[in-house]
Amino acid sequence: MEFDVMTRATTWDRVADLARRTEAAGFSGMLFTEGHQVPWMNIAAAAMAAPSLHFSTGIAIAFARSPMISAEIAWELAQNTRGKFRLGLGSQVKAHITRRYASPFDKPAPQMKDYVQAVKACLSAFRREGPLQHDGPYYKLSLLTEQWTPSRHDYEDVKVDISAVGPIMVRVAGEVADGIHVHPMHSMHYIKNRLLPGVAEGAARAGRDPSKVDLIVPVIVAAGDTPEERIVPIREAKTTIAFYGATPNYAFQFDDLGYTGMRDQLRDCLRSGDSARSEALITDEILDQFAVVARWDDVADRMIARYKGIASRLVIYLASHWREVDPKTLARWGEIARAVREAA
Repeated sequence: MEFDVMTRATTWDRVADLARRTEAAGFSGMLFTEGHQVPWMNIAAAAMAAPSLHFSTGIAIAFARSPMISAEIAWELAQNTRGKFRLGLGSQVKAHITRRYASPFDKPAPQMKDYVQAVKACLSAFRREGPLQHDGPYYKLSLLTEQWTPSRHDYEDVKVDISAVGPIMVRVAGEVADGIHVHPMHSMHYIKNRLLPGVAEGAARAGRDPSKVDLIVPVIVAAGDTPEERIVPIREAKTTIAFYGATPNYAFQFDDLGYTGMRDQLRDCLRSGDSARSEALITDEILDQFAVVARWDDVADRMIARYKGIASRLVIYLASHWREVDPKTLARWGEIARAVREAA
């Protein structure tokens, strides 16, 4: 398994410094989310500062861009990182797509399937495998002259991944994607009983081998050598689980584990701003289902035991403040990263 850190876009000098520190610590790569900034320039700055790292978007917002634009960006980043880039795409929610990006949003799963196929049609045309021709229900592409076709290079096998939680999107990932970004709120029950069977079902529809679909898995970790040291990371982990668990898209996992009605209670806490109660609702038993809570020396073994043979890449979640992490903590994460990578 490879071991990445998740971060957000920042200034170019800061991300370059973070990339150098990440590389020196022993991580495999960096995964960039897309929020208030696009990730592309940050990836370029990080790649120039730390050329051995791998880079991915987790995720870039698909429906806000033409498939051609996404394909062109991915092609350029693949060339300049020497093949160390994966394009991770996600649908976002309707309000953001229609009201923030002024872009069309219909049924997200079939639209995403068509989008990925359109991106791959562009990449195929860039490889000169034939003329650009994609005639899908949402995206139609048929014009690409040689003048407007990107130059060929040595790293043309660009991986296209998508995020997926529910059964329909998971099947789409199995059908058309090279990898799937698992949601950070996940239990192993969900991965083994819902996600992997869904990927296999989608792959079977397309005549694909489901083992060829990489799982990219963000992990919520609360590490600390003493109970006192774990107080803050545990609180952050419980807050994250409570936030995601209050929404319908993720709450079914509570029902699967026997915590019926948990989503409604968390939703009420979110609406009333009662963070203390929402944190209390996420008991230690529930926390252990969705997070790794351990002493520093035990984190790697816990992650390996949980994800070996399942995940292709693990990603450290809860890293919004990663840029400010102190050198001693970074060194500890580096030890974990090296241990996970060596266990593969």
